[in-house]
Amino acid sequence: MGKIRPTYIKRVSIELLEKYPEAFSEDFEANKKMVNALCDVNSVSMRNRIAGYIVNYRKQIEL
Repeated sequence: MGKIRPTYIKRVSIELLEKYPEAFSEDFEANKKMVNALCDVNSVSMRNRIAGYIVNYRKQIEL
């Protein structure tokens, strides 16, 4: 099975990447800090899911 994420996680992640393309990389730990700094996330698990999707999305763009 694949990793299916809700649309709100994808939407927030893509919006952050469009606004701050140079702020994110393929490093999950660095992305967690940037997501925490750039947007108001209610929970740690939500922050981690957004940062994880950003990592996977960046890898897909490079291919």
